[in-house]
Amino acid sequence: MIINKISKPTPEKQKGKIIDKAMIIRQLSATAIVLALAITPIKAGDYARYYDNLPTKMAEPAAPQIPDNTVILTDFDAMPDGITLNTAAFGKAIKALEKLGGGHLVVPAGIWLTGPITLKDRIDLHLERNALILFSPDKKDHLKDGKVQSCISASKRSDISITGDGIIDGNGEWWRAVKRGKVSDVEWKDYQRMGGTEADEGKLWYPFGLKNYDDIAPDFKAQEKMRVHMIRLTDCDRVLVKGVTIQNSPKFHLIPTRCKNVIIDGVTVRCPWNAQNGDGIDISCCQDVLIVNNTVDVGDDGICMKAGGGAAALKYPPVARVLIQDNTVFHAHGGFVIGSEFSAGVEDVVVRGNVFSGTDTGLRFKSAPGRGGKTSRIYISDIYMSDIRDQALVFETSYVDVPVGTGGKAVTAQDFLPEFTDIHISNVVARDTRIGISAKGTAEMIHGISLKDCSFFCTEKKTDLSSESLLGPDGIKLENVKLITNN
Repeated sequence: MIINKISKPTPEKQKGKIIDKAMIIRQLSATAIVLALAITPIKAGDYARYYDNLPTKMAEPAAPQIPDNTVILTDFDAMPDGITLNTAAFGKAIKALEKLGGGHLVVPAGIWLTGPITLKDRIDLHLERNALILFSPDKKDHLKDGKVQSCISASKRSDISITGDGIIDGNGEWWRAVKRGKVSDVEWKDYQRMGGTEADEGKLWYPFGLKNYDDIAPDFKAQEKMRVHMIRLTDCDRVLVKGVTIQNSPKFHLIPTRCKNVIIDGVTVRCPWNAQNGDGIDISCCQDVLIVNNTVDVGDDGICMKAGGGAAALKYPPVARVLIQDNTVFHAHGGFVIGSEFSAGVEDVVVRGNVFSGTDTGLRFKSAPGRGGKTSRIYISDIYMSDIRDQALVFETSYVDVPVGTGGKAVTAQDFLPEFTDIHISNVVARDTRIGISAKGTAEMIHGISLKDCSFFCTEKKTDLSSESLLGPDGIKLENVKLITNN
């Protein structure tokens, strides 16, 4: 069903064809009117309150402008039975909205099995309550012209949004490798029943050679490199993701890359704690970003800033003007993270009023030579942490990324050194963290950092430093900081 406010449909010329809107617009039904009224667009000024009393200059991101047209997925031969593949139906619905100049694609209650969805300009993908978009476990359904596609993607688009109360599920267990040491005996047997391939003397399981689905690569190592992301938005302007649950991605969950004016509000991101590369929200080379009211519980970094690695990153802008407020992170490798790649730089970031409960680390700054950059004007305040497995605050300057099934590579680069500096941290309370402050690197890489009015209760030790000289007025300056341990 298509809802449009045009009172007199008229033919239009588009790309050399005559499009008769009367052929598109159907008679309104009571149900369709209710659905249309339930979609409340975000307007400029809706988030202005978050931008009061900021320690660095930034402005509210511009919200997407979505035309007041609505289509219903069921009017494009879609079936919510969890069996029918609805890839073509999503494509037809988006194309119909594109002809109208954009609008809302409403996904009603049901299980909508599908392959990749590609969003276009001025389109809102809106999931009603009890709607579950489930991406196909058959990897062939993600192939196009021999290349795998992310579950939901948009490239060089403007005014796009994903909203509603529904769930987007990536069926990640059919894609991800599993480490035997990270699962129980019951879970390991569940994976074995799927088929697959065991490697490294039974220490790893790969979803290669599954009982019910074909492979898309010649061997398990090649297929592991083809894992897709859940929502990947590149070079887009005016992006909104609001209200939905994003879960169980084959790889990273939500990745805006080189985007401007991004709002992520009230989203739940979740996957198993042991999901390989299960990052929650990764902001890469984006500007003017607001991340508020979200809940993250994932297998890798929680809320992470990235800006490319090495010389190739210099053609892109830095991460800049990002406000992260009122979020809760449960399991993650880090609650708030910068790195490991940030050669284009990270500047003007405010992180305030967040809770980290059960993360491996709280505030994590990680990088290495060859992929480092410089931080500028990073302000972190009012962070409350509990049950932190490792460090409340950690600086790593020789981080090694170890893909599953490999031993990793030693850091040998001598350029693009990480420079963590101009970082101001205040009013952080951490209870039951193994280590309070950890810093490994040289004074050239870790300096100009201040901690004020903080309290750390450490279960093992207060600090873990490569050099005691890192603590001091030129390195990590402490002012009214309590570091307490029972040891």
